[in-house]
Amino acid sequence: MLTTTANRDTRLSFWLRVREFAVPPSMIEAATARRSAGDWAAAYAAAGIDVDLDLRRLARTHGRELAARIRTDLRHLAPDLLRWHMPRIAPDGLLRPGLTVSLARYDQAADRDSRLPVHLVVRTAPAWADAGQRISLALWHGPRSAADSSRHPNLHPHPHPRPDRRFRLDLHRHLWDARRAPELRTRSGADRPPAGGHPPTDGTVPSGIGCNVDRWADEARILLHDEGRSGGAVTVRLGARHRLVLDLADPDPHPHPELSGPPVLRIAGAPGDGSASVLPVLPEAATWVPPDLELLRAGAIGPGRLHPLVAAALVPDRPPPDAPADRSATRSGARSGHREGPGAPHLVDCRGARHRIGLVDGVLAPMDHHPDEVRREELLAALTGTPLPCLQAIDEAHRRPECLAGVRERLDHGDIAGALAVVEGLLGPAALLRSGELRDELEAAAQQRITHGLFRAGLAGPSADRPRPDRTDPARPRPHVHRAHPRHASGR
Repeated sequence: MLTTTANRDTRLSFWLRVREFAVPPSMIEAATARRSAGDWAAAYAAAGIDVDLDLRRLARTHGRELAARIRTDLRHLAPDLLRWHMPRIAPDGLLRPGLTVSLARYDQAADRDSRLPVHLVVRTAPAWADAGQRISLALWHGPRSAADSSRHPNLHPHPHPRPDRRFRLDLHRHLWDARRAPELRTRSGADRPPAGGHPPTDGTVPSGIGCNVDRWADEARILLHDEGRSGGAVTVRLGARHRLVLDLADPDPHPHPELSGPPVLRIAGAPGDGSASVLPVLPEAATWVPPDLELLRAGAIGPGRLHPLVAAALVPDRPPPDAPADRSATRSGARSGHREGPGAPHLVDCRGARHRIGLVDGVLAPMDHHPDEVRREELLAALTGTPLPCLQAIDEAHRRPECLAGVRERLDHGDIAGALAVVEGLLGPAALLRSGELRDELEAAAQQRITHGLFRAGLAGPSADRPRPDRTDPARPRPHVHRAHPRHASGR
């Protein structure tokens, strides 16, 4: 029981962290507004998605009908919803690196020379070039399609260009297609009571780790129908070394996923001969209970903090409340003071009195000291003396503010605008950053953005002297780049 509770709490805290930083509300609002206006290319740009396909070239090589089908899906693809549901890894909740996920499969007409289906895929950068958490949209039409119908044929080759069998969204269009987003309620099991199904008691299915056992039979039938089969066995991957084989027996000789009647599912157990590797794999999206549903049922999150399309599907009868204020911004006070609210002055205990420090002409400055006194104290500090507590608080805010953890999270998830907004809300838009951890974080983010750009241009590759930054180490080394202004401290 204690292990189950610990696993559940860890999973919930992980996804709470992801939902707070990974897809900021500003990104959702911008992408939704542009998609609603019909500008799907601008919506992708707002959500940090690079489009690496050319529909005109595709029409010449594969026909106008296929190009029209893909164009229709691109118009209805909600890029912010796709980013919301992309696979992520612990401990920071970043996108799973080096991954190719199939969004849709298009079977070609019989009169085409190639019989291989064309896949609309989304790709994440490898770990060494994952700065900004940007993802790319491309086409994959077989192992020989090296360029993937790209506008940039000289792009650096992706380490895993083939669509992953385990992480696939072509059978879960409701996770990226705005037209089918309401299907999330049924496909997630939100329309059933939480205790509607029970895992087997023989130990084949670990309890309490979020397995969506109640949906396995229906999802296995959808998977097998996509394979052109009415029944058979599928593999469920529950961990690095834990596999299950599900045997689906359907009495209907001509089944269809839209037909009524629950399928019969039997858990055959964990194979030990390696035969599970040749069976169809149940996608991750069908294996686990969606994290948003778990968070809602646990009371750890409200509908207002979910993606609007997700909230409308999971809680259709409850209007989402207003989004809460940014908690990182309210925690951006200096070490020795506090802030009553966003934009309010800091209060600092200074030589027996409570003084204010706030934004003056766009710069954080002491408000209860004469300018001559401030100049004397700054000169004293330059001569290794001890300055006023007000000046100490300002220096600490420049070097290592309390909002540093929130800024770091935003930078890791690619929310450069959000990170700069927090910094400028604390120090002012005209402030020059002093040397310290805050400046190092911004400079490192700028350097990593340059590395990602070189990867996109095919000018850089993995090397032994370019390890992935250890984000779990608070004292991880940072490259030195001569940039001091907050607004210009990140790469463009």
